[in-house]
Order: sequence, then C-alpha cells, then structure tokens
Amino acid sequence: MKGTKEVIELVLIVALIVSCHATRKTTNEVQTTDKPNTSIDLPSFDKEAHRGGRGLMPENTIPAMLHAIDLGVNTLEMDAVITKDGQVILSHEPFFSAAIATKPDGTRVTPQEERSLNIFQMTYAETQRYDVGLAVNPGFKDQQKLAATKPLLSKVIDSVEAYTKKKKSTPVFYNIETKTNPRTDNQYHPAPEEFVEKLMAVILQKHIEDRVIIQSFDFRTLQILHTKYPAIRTAALVADNKGLEEHLKQLQFIPTIYSPLYTLVKPELVTQCHQQKIKVLPWTVNDKPTIEKLKALGVDGIISDYPNLF
Repeated sequence: MKGTKEVIELVLIVALIVSCHATRKTTNEVQTTDKPNTSIDLPSFDKEAHRGGRGLMPENTIPAMLHAIDLGVNTLEMDAVITKDGQVILSHEPFFSAAIATKPDGTRVTPQEERSLNIFQMTYAETQRYDVGLAVNPGFKDQQKLAATKPLLSKVIDSVEAYTKKKKSTPVFYNIETKTNPRTDNQYHPAPEEFVEKLMAVILQKHIEDRVIIQSFDFRTLQILHTKYPAIRTAALVADNKGLEEHLKQLQFIPTIYSPLYTLVKPELVTQCHQQKIKVLPWTVNDKPTIEKLKALGVDGIISDYPNLF
C-alpha cells in the first residue's frame, strides 16, 4: 500500500507541474497577442468631435479633446503624422499650416512657406517650437485662442484617459486618421507599412485597441491593418461619388465603417451599407438641420467641428 501511495503522490505532483506550465503559456499568449478585446460595442449613434471640435477649440490639441469630452461626445476624431525621430503626433497636414501655425519668432506661417515646414523632416522637439492655438483661423473665428502645440498621440491618450477617469464618465473612442498619400511616401511621411506599425505601437502600448477606429482616404493603410491587425476597426473615408461597390472593390475587404462626405449620403447608400453590416459615418456636418436630416436617413453617427450641436 505504501508503494501505491507514493506513486499516486508522484502522479499528482507531475500533473500540478504540467498545469502550472500550461497556465504560464496561456498567460504569455494573451500578453503578446495583437488581437484586442472587441467586446466593447461602438455607440448606437456616434457623436464625433472633428479634430477635437475645431469650431470651438484649436484643432488636434489636448484642450480641444478634453473640451469635447465635457460636451458629451462618444468619439474623439483626430489626425496622425510622424516626425523625423519616429514620434506619432497629432496634425491634419504633414506640415505647419498657414491657417493655424505661428513660427518660433512669433510671426505667422505664410502659405508660401508652409510646405517647407515638413514635420517628417523635424524632430518632435523641433515641432514643439511652433504654436498652433493662438492664430485666428479664418474659417473658425469663434474658436477659443490659447497657446498650444501639436501633441504626442501617447500624451493625448494619457490625458484623455485620466480626464474621463477623474470625471467618472464613460471612456471615449478614438477615431485616428492616417495622413498618408501615395504621392508623398518617404517625403512627408513613412511608407504605409512603417506608418501603421508606429501608430499601432502607441495604440497597443496604451491598451486602447478595443476603443480605436483607424480611418483613411489612403486605402493602403487600411489594407495593412486588415491583414496584420484584423480585429482593429477600420473606416473608409471617401470624398468622391464612385459609390460603395467601387470603393469596396478598391478596398478589397468589408470595413467597419463607410465614412463619406455628408453630401454623398442618400437613403440608398445607407441601405446598401446596412445590408452589408457597415456603419455609415458622414463628415463634416456643421449645422443642426443637416445633422437632423442625416439622422432621419439612418446614419450611425456624425462627425462635426461643433460637438455642441449634438
């Protein structure tokens, strides 16, 4: 009997060791996987602040994002570019636009020189010498003026997450546009593969992948995401009237969201998208009557420069 007892104890010890090894392996697999938890549903109607709500605050800045949260948006829409030293920062153009930028000497950037102020040829530290919050944007004269710079995406995420936690409000989504163009690869931005990897590195590091949408007019970046990060939500931005079928043919997969210029939205388009389980998110809608008209057509959200209209 004693020999049998010793054998049973040995078997139990071996089983325990195998079980612990399997648990460690499973834990490591979860930590290294690229697939996010997509159990968090998109809002039933997505209220998005375009560039953080540039009608009210300086675009693509942290103060704009926090102000939009105060106004109750579900999603913060923003644009990403890459610096010379590989940092992901917020900017609509891959250069300092004359519409919003002030040079280190305090003078306004001119239309003639703006494209020479190439962010992809500047270090992050160099970009911080330019202000993008004090100049009067001629298109948004009611915009509040305050000193601001183009922030790191990582710092935006940290600030937003801390702010929503402090307010005890529902965490927001991030709709991030990749500012790439086939004509300017390796001139104003990295090639699409490198751009996507740098962007995703920040998203994965900050653990917000289940609340991220990546949007683009450049379908190459969306195709890379679909292949390498298939669980990440994608939005196809369109500004022409080629139609859903043609855009899907170009894209070569079904995106989460179809995001057309708002004047392209017709009842048939909404029906076509919904039949394929694609959400419709038009841009950029800046008056209340048009917002209500589009809602009546059944769109799934609105992107607006004026989140106060929601």
